[in-house]
Amino acid sequence: MGRGVVGNGCLDSSRQRSGNCVFEEFPQITGPRLATRLGGVTHVSRPPGSLVIPRSRHNLISVHLGPVPGMQVAVGSDRLMVFDAVPGTILIAPAGASVRSSWPCARESITVILPEAGVAELLAEEAGRGIAGFSPLPLGTTDGWVLTIAEQLRTELADARQPNELLVESLIAVLGVHLLRNQSGNSRTTCTANGGLSKKQIKLVTDYLEDNFASKISVADLAAIAGLSRHYFIQAFARSFGKTPHGYVIDRRLNFAEELILKGDHSIANIAYLSGFSSQSHLTATMRKNRNRTPMQLRRSR
Repeated sequence: MGRGVVGNGCLDSSRQRSGNCVFEEFPQITGPRLATRLGGVTHVSRPPGSLVIPRSRHNLISVHLGPVPGMQVAVGSDRLMVFDAVPGTILIAPAGASVRSSWPCARESITVILPEAGVAELLAEEAGRGIAGFSPLPLGTTDGWVLTIAEQLRTELADARQPNELLVESLIAVLGVHLLRNQSGNSRTTCTANGGLSKKQIKLVTDYLEDNFASKISVADLAAIAGLSRHYFIQAFARSFGKTPHGYVIDRRLNFAEELILKGDHSIANIAYLSGFSSQSHLTATMRKNRNRTPMQLRRSR
């Protein structure tokens, strides 16, 4: 019989006795499960609900096995992003990132927990490829090969006899290496040769900014949408747009404010609110600094 235990158990080994089971940090993730030397895997099947996972020492990889329209997720951020999950949709939460999610209908997924030691082992075998580790993916990222592996893991966990721990560990390794090679932020060919954002990333980010420029926007939110680290996203954004994310948002807010000012249908104070500025004086100071005029001067020039 293998060392793994299905249910809510852990490895029947020294690791279990020392209290270092990979599942101990995630009491929220329940379902048939198996812990291996490399990491753990759980078959999750849940009714409509929500989930909050604080920052963890381990990496989480979740693969949807069925469709979930209107899924809401925040990885390493306070802002929930809405998207439609389909079979094969992947969510990666690197070690140290918190996760919040909610779903309006029943969902089924495979969740793999990879400790940093397991990731280091995979990276050691990938030496020379320039891969640094896992990073969040753009929301809605799907991968047919990953779905195939997830379905195999589900089948193995459902074995009424005893899941084959060696097979499960091998599938976890294949899944991890595939994602590191093809989907991780350090290995994806999603940025241009000069280090800017790819066309897909630009569309994802600008669509989000267009819909939310008047609201509070954080760089962490934008980086998560692009599937990049915060530091790398700022650099890539600047190379693509010639300005920082903050500068882009300010310009978009000012452009919108100027359109409303020239139409003359709203008061300056209301325009400031509609454009995302905290007050009329904030709008006035920002416009004077960036456009060398005030809202009243612009209105008089009509």
